[in-house]
Amino acid sequence: MASASPRVSKDGQDDNVERVTTVSTATEQNGSLNHRASIPQSKTQEGVGVALASNAATLDVQMRGYANGYHFPPKYPIKEQIRMGLVAFWDFYNTGFGFFLTIYSLNVIAWGGMLFLLLCNAAPAMCWVDGTFDCNHIDSPRRIWIETTSQILNALFCVTGFGLAPWRFRDWYFLLRYRLRNDQKALRTLAGVHRGWFRLAGSEQLPVHLGPKNIEETTAVCDVDSVPHPFSTIPDAPPTGIRAPSTKLWKLDFVIYFNVANTFLQCVLSGFMWALNRYDRPSWSTGLFVCLACIASAVAGVMMGVEGKHVKTIEGVPLTKRDIERLARDRELGIPHYNNIKDKDPEVEKEKARSKREKKWFGKSEKSGLGTDNERQAFCD
Repeated sequence: MASASPRVSKDGQDDNVERVTTVSTATEQNGSLNHRASIPQSKTQEGVGVALASNAATLDVQMRGYANGYHFPPKYPIKEQIRMGLVAFWDFYNTGFGFFLTIYSLNVIAWGGMLFLLLCNAAPAMCWVDGTFDCNHIDSPRRIWIETTSQILNALFCVTGFGLAPWRFRDWYFLLRYRLRNDQKALRTLAGVHRGWFRLAGSEQLPVHLGPKNIEETTAVCDVDSVPHPFSTIPDAPPTGIRAPSTKLWKLDFVIYFNVANTFLQCVLSGFMWALNRYDRPSWSTGLFVCLACIASAVAGVMMGVEGKHVKTIEGVPLTKRDIERLARDRELGIPHYNNIKDKDPEVEKEKARSKREKKWFGKSEKSGLGTDNERQAFCD
């Protein structure tokens, strides 16, 4: 199935980039999704077996290929990657959201860098107050600029901490409904919101051809609890023909609670920054709550990124026309490409990881041995 997505070229003209996704056609349709299929108790054990089989199948096809002929995009040379990245960034920057996000990010980087330099006392000339050199004097230019920079950074962090609060509290509400009332519809709604990285239990058993475009018209019999709500938020049909196994529910709790924690910590930080002046505010408050708020937001983002990468490793990513042409050209030239998301030999990667672990343990044992020898020498002396 191919669909064309318009992209603006450097000359200002529109050219179509074909997004190609390959879908397995071996699945037959029999039934209706709108009818709830009651799953016996034995299906729970079968679901675990399917998840293990999915992982095993993924490892098996990394070297041989997928049944539907899918191949991951090739790895481009570093110069070509940089050029493609710059073109993609320019296309994103020309959108309203892209322009706003770019300006916002530059401000965070610039003011954050200035605060770092001030804390490191990179400008000693700012420490003079009435002929006295005192970097920690409350009225020194250094302390005044630290206060100014901290207030600006706090305002920038409020944009995300408070701006995203309605969606974060919405997710928290649905999560509490599921945890306290066992509301499956609330969990399905969260699965639709986080469709990029979260997979429901039993979703790996869904027909591989199902996607947002054909979910309403399908006649396949599926358990409705394994499909996000609304149906249109179901993940795209996996190009590899293999669906990722279900995501552990504690990871969803982890992301939602840390996002909510970021908003609460931002409220505390804003209270210190706005309710107290720089003479009365405790010196530890600003640094502590800025650090905690950043950590809470970062760990949630890392969790989503890691799980999203895991899903793409199994389900694949759509191929562009450029990817297909490069694969065909390299195949004719005899240039090999490994059929995984990193385009690397899995055996070589395993050997590197094994060597790294061995070096790590060898270093620990060597240090332990040196410590023992030193203790013996000291005892003998």
